[in-house]
Amino acid sequence: MEILRYAAFTDTPSGGNPAGVVLDATGLADADMQRVAAEVGYSETAFLTPAGDRAAGVRYFSPLAEVPFCGHATIAAAVAYAERFGPGPIRLAASVGEIAVDTADGSATLRTVAPATRSIPEDVRARLLGALRYTREDLDPGLPLLAAFAGAWHPVVALRSRERLAGLGYDEPALGALMAGQGWTTVDVVWRESATVFHARNPFPPGGVYEDPATGAAAAALGGYLRELGLVEAPAALTIHQGDDMGRPSLLRVDLDDRAGVRVTGRAVAIA
Repeated sequence: MEILRYAAFTDTPSGGNPAGVVLDATGLADADMQRVAAEVGYSETAFLTPAGDRAAGVRYFSPLAEVPFCGHATIAAAVAYAERFGPGPIRLAASVGEIAVDTADGSATLRTVAPATRSIPEDVRARLLGALRYTREDLDPGLPLLAAFAGAWHPVVALRSRERLAGLGYDEPALGALMAGQGWTTVDVVWRESATVFHARNPFPPGGVYEDPATGAAAAALGGYLRELGLVEAPAALTIHQGDDMGRPSLLRVDLDDRAGVRVTGRAVAIA
């Protein structure tokens, strides 16, 4: 078994979000994949099971648990695959459905399954804000607190100021327990610089990671949320900056059109 390491949503190994990649996980048991992900120690490792004709099954494991979909590990795996087997389309069969990916010159574009949003009960909202150490006065009134999905569920917590985003510090046990109970993968804490430019931070305590420096699944969910609520009009291109407050700058592009899924584009580079 060959374990590759790539940084996604960046063109430098010191930026972006590192991901483990196993291009051929044929025969690996769940326990084996979980063990490898824990040993790699990144927020996710992608395990591909080749199915021929540039198609593969894919599973994603954090150091603590399997997750249904991971954007940055998909970008990393697709770029690694293209460097090994040549650029072009790749079809990945995840537990949430098929993820179509196009690759070219160190970058990849994935299209997610259909996005969705759902409300969050008032008592859960209060627990979420308490764990994040925010108040209602910290929230952007133009971006409602909802859970958003594009392969995995993420509550979208939009803040009024960049300063409050930069000062993120949360109660890790409380947030982790709440997220596990709600089935949330990360919390997408964002600040809206303009209609199409956002800054994001993503706590990920259920996976054993304090914070992700780039979260493609949450970026896609945010795009679906904005389109569903009529806050952007498709076709539209969003730019999401993430990881700056962690010293690992990341750049994510989200494209919205009239098709069901959301497209997420990023570069990836091998980590020596």
